[in-house]
Amino acid sequence: MTALLRLMARRIAVLPIMILGITALVFFVMQLAPGDPAINALGESSSEAAREAFRNESGLNDPLIVRYLGFLGNLIQGNLGSTVPPASPVTSLVSSAFPLTLQLTLLGLLIAVVLSLTMGVTAALYRDRWPDQLIRVISIAGIAVPSFWLAILLIQNFALGLGWFPTGGYINITDSFSGWLGTMILPAISLGLPVAASLTRVVRTSMVEELDRDYVRTAIGSGLPRSVVVSRNVLRNALITPVTVLGLRVGYLIGGAVIIEVIFDLPGMGKLILNGVTNNDINLVQGVTLTVALAFVIVNIIVDMLYLIINPRIRTV
Repeated sequence: MTALLRLMARRIAVLPIMILGITALVFFVMQLAPGDPAINALGESSSEAAREAFRNESGLNDPLIVRYLGFLGNLIQGNLGSTVPPASPVTSLVSSAFPLTLQLTLLGLLIAVVLSLTMGVTAALYRDRWPDQLIRVISIAGIAVPSFWLAILLIQNFALGLGWFPTGGYINITDSFSGWLGTMILPAISLGLPVAASLTRVVRTSMVEELDRDYVRTAIGSGLPRSVVVSRNVLRNALITPVTVLGLRVGYLIGGAVIIEVIFDLPGMGKLILNGVTNNDINLVQGVTLTVALAFVIVNIIVDMLYLIINPRIRTV
């Protein structure tokens, strides 16, 4: 337990350095974006004197490093700046949009984990037989299908064709759970199926490798039921690699959720970043990008810790 806590503390200690690197990357890249923030804020018809006064007031004429330090200071206070007129705090916009993106990501993750475990374990247990062959074909097809194209197909067939689900929009979960689920299920399936397809292959491979180990044959030969050996030993050991891969796939889910939200007209981070790009709103794009990047880093730290818990062997490293 002491070794586990020490390794976890080491992972957490790296987090501030990673966050600092992300803030620097996002800030300096956004400073290279085309457009003049003064024109964005005051409009094309504003005078040069008014624009210069705005630049001085906003610190846009300061050296880049001074502006970055000021950005860090505001960020520590939870201030991401304001949008172009009509001005609104970016922090409040992000805080209202991010929960929806998080809901969509978690729902897509749940679908991906359930499907990949079910299909991957089934394929491994029926290796080289027809269930395995069928699941291989399904997983290859799922990997080849982009999530945005799958989203369009689902809208055409299940929303417009059958009318089972709405084509877009959002109902808050506190207002109606069934309404929330109806608006979220198609986006979540669009997001989760490609991840489930790729993760299924990883689960199958890990299960097959674990089933071929000597301890499995010894346990079954000593009289233990195969189902007990698989559920208690094989599955836990086989999950080590899929959990690692899942940490990387969560980043795909968060980034993919932004695109899916635009297709289904969900008021999440995707809509915010689309508005920011359309209006050339640097503060808004910067705030959304930074939030998504930090979420990705934090999720990977959590997955890292989960990996340490599942795999006792790494604690000795």
